[in-house]
Amino acid sequence: FLILLGVLLLWGPLGSRGQNDTEPIILEGKCLVVCDSTPSSEPASNALGMSVRSGSGRVAFSASRQTNHEPTDMSNRTMIIYFDNILVNVGTHFDQESSVFLAPRRGVYSFNFHVVKAYNRQTIQVSLMVNGWPMISAFAGDQDVTREAATNAGLVIMEKGDKAYLRLERGNLMGGWKYSTFSGFLVFPL
Repeated sequence: FLILLGVLLLWGPLGSRGQNDTEPIILEGKCLVVCDSTPSSEPASNALGMSVRSGSGRVAFSASRQTNHEPTDMSNRTMIIYFDNILVNVGTHFDQESSVFLAPRRGVYSFNFHVVKAYNRQTIQVSLMVNGWPMISAFAGDQDVTREAATNAGLVIMEKGDKAYLRLERGNLMGGWKYSTFSGFLVFPL
């Protein structure tokens, strides 16, 4: 029994891993507070043993539609949904002219969209496209309301240089799509 107790006492400190032995967690665009179990390894001015680490390469965008005019000739040909107001464009990877997001690195990205149809009785289908392929879609088809939104969100793995945009797959947006939004951000790189 005493030998077993001695082995456990000796092995305990050597075999266990504290927070100091773990890799830091860095979330893109977020600040993470990491508690250190041995404050003496931190600078003397930090009596609580805490350090702050921030991720680099922040990527986020959010765009909206402010005007309620008819779709342009270009959007009628390509069916790409255009946005005329940039709310956030951290990293400048969202191009307002084309309304296309260009992935700066391989990673998991989060996207969400709300495309409003106004005074339009047609069902619309909106898809998040990545390199020309639909990834997620949403429908709005109630004929008894004056305004309705096709809304969806999801996570997508993208490679560096991949393009994401919204496309109208079904119906039309005649009557405008004021208050529509399209947003995305890098959750973490791969």
